[in-house]
Amino acid sequence: MATVRANRWTRRVIAALFTTALSAPAIVAAQPTAGTLPGSQSTGGAAAGNTSAEPATAAAAWPSRPVRLIVPFPAGGSTMEQVVRLLTQDMPRSLGHPVLIDNRPGAGTVIGVDQAARSTDGHTFVGVANSFTVNASLVKTLPYDTLRDLRPIVLLARTPNVLAAHPSVPASTLTELVAWARAHPGKLSYASFGNGTTAHFAGEMLKAAAGIDIVHIPYKGQGPGLTDLLAGNVDIMFGNLSDMLPHIRAGKLKGYGTTFLQRVAQTPELPTIAEQGYPRFETDSWYGLMAPAATPREVVTRLNLLFNQALAEPATRRSLTSQGFEVLGGTPEQFGAHLQREIAKYAQIVRQSGMTID
Repeated sequence: MATVRANRWTRRVIAALFTTALSAPAIVAAQPTAGTLPGSQSTGGAAAGNTSAEPATAAAAWPSRPVRLIVPFPAGGSTMEQVVRLLTQDMPRSLGHPVLIDNRPGAGTVIGVDQAARSTDGHTFVGVANSFTVNASLVKTLPYDTLRDLRPIVLLARTPNVLAAHPSVPASTLTELVAWARAHPGKLSYASFGNGTTAHFAGEMLKAAAGIDIVHIPYKGQGPGLTDLLAGNVDIMFGNLSDMLPHIRAGKLKGYGTTFLQRVAQTPELPTIAEQGYPRFETDSWYGLMAPAATPREVVTRLNLLFNQALAEPATRRSLTSQGFEVLGGTPEQFGAHLQREIAKYAQIVRQSGMTID
């Protein structure tokens, strides 16, 4: 697996991350705006998400076969897979065809996204997360054009990360963890979902903010990293709250803090990292859906409507919020605006920090 030249940019990345975090607008404030992403222009009366719009002929005849939804993470262990499986479980009744989840992990989600970008069958789509917008700046030779080869469908949800440790780590609080790490430089290891992922950024933020030396161990997705954390093969990890919380509450992991600026309503027992001496510390993991650029707008509109309807189901919302998710939804235009902001944010971070992948 590729490695990141961390020693040269760790302290610069923290400044870039914190500066950008202070100026970044909230996700929920997104409004439909014109942009350069395919499908992010205003569509007038037929705008995606308008539940009164009649489907056009292309959408009415679609789908004609099973729908393929690529998840660019390993099977069985990713938060994205859990979210899309929950949202698509009842869609075959509306579509008349099954929705097939196709896990295509690797290269920081580039492999799966590229397969979707190259698809011409009109029935292949892809889930994306923060790494999609990070890769636009971090990966020098992407096989696809981020702004031209894919078009936004919908932003689904976001969740905070949580810093957790194996019970063998000799620290019960974040303060104790930092103290132990300072006294034993290079002895603690932290897992991430892979180079350039939010878990990696969060680990580097903690290193720089706390002045500690911990070793980054990148994995091909959260699932393998979490497995090794539970086994004690790695010491700590920033993971998605929804996946880490059951293990924390079962006593299999220690929870040190979440990465929203306010405590999550469903987990009031977990303090934020911000309230423990790092007031600007904030990260999240968000999830959305993209389509190949040639996908008819009417098909994107129909998919956007179906996913917004799924997100609005009371049982679905309860399931997601109970796990610490913030349910989002909205139009393709809103998701396009969010992607534009995230691409610009991470471009600034990569540029200011000098972050590279070998």
